[in-house]
Amino acid sequence: MISHTVRTRPSSEKLPREEQLAWKLAAMAIDPVAVPADVVDMAVDRLIDNAACAAGALARRPVVAAREQALRHPAAPGAMVFGASEQTRVSAEWAAWANAVAVRELDLHDTVHAVDNGHPADNIPALLAVAQHCRLSGADLVRGIAAAYEVEVDLCKSIGLHQHKIDQIAHLGPSAAAGIGAMLDLDNETVYHAIGQALHCTTTTWQARTGQISTWKAFAPGFAGKVAIEAIDCAMRGMTSPTPIYEGQNAVIAWMLDGPDATYSVSLPGPGEPKRAIMETYPKEYSAEFLIQPLIDLARHAGQRVSDSGRIERVVLHVNSDAHNFVGSGSGDPHKWDPNASRETLDHSLAYIFAVALQDQGLHHVRSYERSRATRPDTVELWQKISTVEDPELTRLYHEPDPAKRQFGGRAEITMADGSVLVEEIAVADAHPAGARPFGRDEYVAKFAGLADGAIADDVQQRFLSLVSRLPDLTPDEVAAIALPGIAQASEPAQTKGIL
Repeated sequence: MISHTVRTRPSSEKLPREEQLAWKLAAMAIDPVAVPADVVDMAVDRLIDNAACAAGALARRPVVAAREQALRHPAAPGAMVFGASEQTRVSAEWAAWANAVAVRELDLHDTVHAVDNGHPADNIPALLAVAQHCRLSGADLVRGIAAAYEVEVDLCKSIGLHQHKIDQIAHLGPSAAAGIGAMLDLDNETVYHAIGQALHCTTTTWQARTGQISTWKAFAPGFAGKVAIEAIDCAMRGMTSPTPIYEGQNAVIAWMLDGPDATYSVSLPGPGEPKRAIMETYPKEYSAEFLIQPLIDLARHAGQRVSDSGRIERVVLHVNSDAHNFVGSGSGDPHKWDPNASRETLDHSLAYIFAVALQDQGLHHVRSYERSRATRPDTVELWQKISTVEDPELTRLYHEPDPAKRQFGGRAEITMADGSVLVEEIAVADAHPAGARPFGRDEYVAKFAGLADGAIADDVQQRFLSLVSRLPDLTPDEVAAIALPGIAQASEPAQTKGIL
């Protein structure tokens, strides 16, 4: 890896484009290095995982709305839309929009947690849509996925957004543009301008993940993917971007991040060095924010030792700083303890999910978030007894530079009515590569089968798995044939109404 120093520069300095971060990201993305076999396998796993998440969300209102918007934009060759018929094809940017909403809605796909956080699998809907529309091969798509993951993960490891209340899609827009550029084998200058345009248009505020969290949480990645495709299209037509987009005196670092005196060190693979960042991302077993995943397993284990949750006096969860401040007591957000909060808020409430997981010995993507479940008196009573505190050692382990030693878990101290204290702790989620039940291909396929049951016909499931399991060898015709039509295919008659 090569470390690049990035800081604000005055316009008078006329920073050469070859020294700008956007140029270096583009150069790394389009470097035609071979994709390692384990990275290829993980790309296949992530594509199956995305399909699983989408299948489980096909009937949910945000997904229906996004799909119906996309279906107003037929195109040829076009790209498929999750839930629509196999023959239906729409423009690539609208397919990316609809499919990303379907993938994101349940908050159940992969994640990266470092200096900043993100869901790199959010790149895949835009890449797949462009691959289908532009008639690219499976090997092209794999190359794009590896590049997009590398850009997003490397940015998340280097440049913090959330402490400045900037939403995570500010890393996703550039990564999707870079991945598309790699797939299309575009030149450095074109991808450079596409990255700049995408960043300029996807730098949005953290209000999307604050308070009463809205349906926009599901739409934000689709917006970023749509912007990335449009940015690539503009750049291919010779349109330029605001530059330097990171380092300029009126650009992102100076006015939206750490300010004009800030310096970042961004490490990127050098020429000829393989792109392996996808291996630093983690799966989710449960439909909830990633920082909550290990605490769900911990709650399951603790629940086996608590015969009556009504005897619990209080629960203190010792967690890392991000878990405390984003999904716990440190957020200062009363919505996270409100039985009438939105589903999007509840899946970011560590206290709520811990209560449900302890009582139910698990978490279900639908039943655990039904209004009757969130307002159940014994759950509400337990929920209000749960708080979080930051443990400095857990924060240190959370930021451990060595991925093999990094921990995301916590410790629960459960005080019972008789004064006894039950203590449970966990280092990583069971599904984590170092966990008790690490996810592999079989687990991704089982997750897909479980979420697709009743939504996707069995023969369609098998055809999808047969295709994507051979992803690096697929011809353009086979990539174009990847589809996931729903049993109850959407949009006749329309369930939502808008302008389009």
